[in-house]
Amino acid sequence: MPGGDMTGPPRGGGAGRGRGLGRGMGGGGRMRGNQPGSGPAGECVCPSCNARMTHQAGIPCYTISCPKCGVKMVKG
Repeated sequence: MPGGDMTGPPRGGGAGRGRGLGRGMGGGGRMRGNQPGSGPAGECVCPSCNARMTHQAGIPCYTISCPKCGVKMVKG
């Protein structure tokens, strides 16, 4: 009988709807380590020789070459 008493699962499956991020690492934002947009504070670190320099706001670390060995820096 169609319709029934409305105690069963919704028609059409009902699962998998919506746009929720679920659990885990959903969403981005600032202050997340060496990811883009991780904030102006901190240091740029060379992944090769471990040289460090103060991070300058507005200049991504990956655009700066290490002054000692020339490898691109990362946010540290």
